[in-house]
Amino acid sequence: MSVAQRRRISTLIAGRFARSVAARASGGTVALSRLWPGRSDRLIIAPHDLRTADATRAAEIYAGRFVFAGKIVTCHGRSIFDLEPPSEDWEAALLGFGWLRHLRVADTALTRANARSLIDDWMSNASRKRPLERRADVRARRVISLLSQAPLVLSDTDGKFYRKYLRGLGREIRHLRYGMVDVADGVPRLQVLIALCYASLCLANQARHVRSATRRLSDELQRQILPDGGHISRNPGALVELLSDMLPLRQTFAARNIAPPPALLNAIDRMMPMLRFFRHGDGSFALFNGMSTAPSDLVATLLAYDDAHGAPMASMPHTGYQRLDAGNMTVIIDTGPPPPPSVSQDAHAGCLSFELSAGPSRIVVNCGMPATGRDNWRPFARSTAAHSTLTYHDSSSCQFVEMSAMKRLLRGAPITSGPSNVESYREATSNGDVLTTSHDGYLSRFGVIHHRVLMAAQDGSRLDGEDTLSPPSGGRIKGHDSEYALRFHLHPSVKASRLSDARGVMLVLPNRDVWTFEAVDDKVDLEDSVFLAGNDGPRRTSQIVIRQDARQVSTIRWSFVRSSTSAAQTNARRNARREPELPL
Repeated sequence: MSVAQRRRISTLIAGRFARSVAARASGGTVALSRLWPGRSDRLIIAPHDLRTADATRAAEIYAGRFVFAGKIVTCHGRSIFDLEPPSEDWEAALLGFGWLRHLRVADTALTRANARSLIDDWMSNASRKRPLERRADVRARRVISLLSQAPLVLSDTDGKFYRKYLRGLGREIRHLRYGMVDVADGVPRLQVLIALCYASLCLANQARHVRSATRRLSDELQRQILPDGGHISRNPGALVELLSDMLPLRQTFAARNIAPPPALLNAIDRMMPMLRFFRHGDGSFALFNGMSTAPSDLVATLLAYDDAHGAPMASMPHTGYQRLDAGNMTVIIDTGPPPPPSVSQDAHAGCLSFELSAGPSRIVVNCGMPATGRDNWRPFARSTAAHSTLTYHDSSSCQFVEMSAMKRLLRGAPITSGPSNVESYREATSNGDVLTTSHDGYLSRFGVIHHRVLMAAQDGSRLDGEDTLSPPSGGRIKGHDSEYALRFHLHPSVKASRLSDARGVMLVLPNRDVWTFEAVDDKVDLEDSVFLAGNDGPRRTSQIVIRQDARQVSTIRWSFVRSSTSAAQTNARRNARREPELPL
């Protein structure tokens, strides 16, 4: 471990200890605040929930079947809060109370009574509270859900339950307000501040908190939302998650006749174009830095708030991404260094990886991150080998915290080292747009720099690439083993078959369009891969792999070309090129 890595880990550990000590010290503040809670006897307004609801889920919940994060738990007459959760994701979904929206959309007396019964059950037994329930991001989601779904729970109820509901909600808000010191950086911290803004706007006698909550949220938005609209974690999914809460918050300010803070309005205006930047032709998101599948209906709802409706921008330099659009072909490339260690728990070692799509068909992808069961797949999904880029010496361009004790202490495995100098330069030529990139993620360990050049033809009919491994000027490759692999992971909907000359692969898309991958000077292999970001869980797929030795062959040239012929014609031509079998 290098000195720089030790310094980063020491900084992370010191910060974690400092937050823990501050959190224990603030426990007394929370307890003291209960003596002067700030009377809140009325709910003034309920914010709108943009997340999609399903009325059929209400019937399942009434029947005692709770389906979250790919897991099913049946109550069998017992309290759902007494049962052992099957996974952390399932427990977070239960305790976040987002499922109340399914009961609200059903809008029957039965579902309203069921919602009150479940909430009363949760509030009535404080002795069974679980550690995850106290986690700040889970508590923030619970506060937002209890505020936004209050019309469901409080309609047709008596004064006794109304007061009990507000007391429980006030207790949760106080814990958020006075326990901010131990909130994880990144999206969780913003979620807590958004929840506190909602609380100050929606409840009576909270006016004195509006200004402080607004100021803290504004400061954090200015820090976390970069000038081009990306999130500091470089995860496209963070935009979807945050906008789902920020857009209703903007409406809530307007409904209370309070001017929204300029930082909130500016952040939304910057984030909307970034949302379009990451989308392929089929509406799916590029799979970078922890991105999983995004609910298409929720994304459509978010984009309905976009007044610009313009074409996606070509470059997002602050977040570190580039986009090539030509004809109906789209290429999205990761051209940035890893995020700061404090927000890198979900970041990937995918520098210079890219995704390719043609119209509604995705062709080249990264493996992505599954929506559920992430702990099993996380080490692989974050590795460079899970991305469509070059892997040197079978290692990743970033290094992560690996010791289990440190992972528990830091609540994840942040990046400790990675590319520090990532360069990208684009120009328009007569043949198409050219993007020249490089990163030094392998320089300190192996003495090589990865260069990648991509050129997209103007009509979108081909993508040419060149990958080079070379030492810096005056340097040399370290070690004896200089093998590397160039990978292109294919989307599961693409049917791939290797050409007989072992120099290319025919790709048949779902719409029967045919593309051909070619690497004239190198042998091409077709190997198994896995697509982790599917709606129905991980799916088997294929990857195109080229292996070489950097000391012997330092450059690989390749291309993806759209064929003008059908799949059947391409198959016939490929068969005609096969060498005849030798007679026995």
